[in-house]
Amino acid sequence: MNLTSAPQVKELLARHGIHPKKRLGQNFLIDRNVLDRLLTAADLTPESRVLEIGPGLGVVTAEAATRAGRVLCVEIDHDMEPILRELLADHPNTQIVIADFLKLDIDELLAGDAAGAWTVIANLPYYITTPILTKLIESKRRFRTIMLMVQREVAQRLRSVAGTDDYGAITVFAQYHCEIESVMRVSRNVFYPIPDVDSELIKLTIRESPAVSVGDESLFFSLVRAAFGKRRKTLLNALSSSADLDWDKQRVRHALLAAGIDPGRRGETLDLDEFAALANAVV
Repeated sequence: MNLTSAPQVKELLARHGIHPKKRLGQNFLIDRNVLDRLLTAADLTPESRVLEIGPGLGVVTAEAATRAGRVLCVEIDHDMEPILRELLADHPNTQIVIADFLKLDIDELLAGDAAGAWTVIANLPYYITTPILTKLIESKRRFRTIMLMVQREVAQRLRSVAGTDDYGAITVFAQYHCEIESVMRVSRNVFYPIPDVDSELIKLTIRESPAVSVGDESLFFSLVRAAFGKRRKTLLNALSSSADLDWDKQRVRHALLAAGIDPGRRGETLDLDEFAALANAVV
């Protein structure tokens, strides 16, 4: 069966009595060129281990299984299980887990395989992109590369720079831990059903060491969250009103000046180096 053919995908869904669930962001990839670009960028080899989140009908899963040594897919929708088992029956190196990825323990899920050996592939709806990406990066020692198909708006946020509207806490978090590359823009027309917005395929490569050096990583991210928590406030006011930090204005002013940062600036104007300088000024 050709899962990049819209008529065949529709026939498969009808045969199983399944209607794509909008609440789960079920928009299935039906374009061979995009599929090839994704898997080429993932740079899979027979030694690769692939964790796929949200395989849907298994179009990526089946193709990845011909290139990688093992493919483990996690699907939240129980209705997809019969289709996945049918279409992956000829790929003994695949494993299907029906579960909510956010509720799984990653170390237990990937038990028995070397740390750093896994490549993640995921087509994520907007509402769940940040929590899944956060969970993956927090377990970054298990992964080599994260391939994400996301709404263009999300991709722009992850790739943005200081001083732009898209720049935020998730930007700093992702860029601190990963090198981020745009692989391609993806039209909404290569999915069935057609979603409301276009997507972008991005590649996140886990850094061997963080983008900046900080003495206290927890403090670094507390400062980032506080700075972006009240975007319209100056750094002096945003940081001094943060319950997470519990600093008064005098301490905030002292730290900012020690880092060479004007207390009247806003958080979204600070790049990673400046956030690091601020964190290191108070360690």
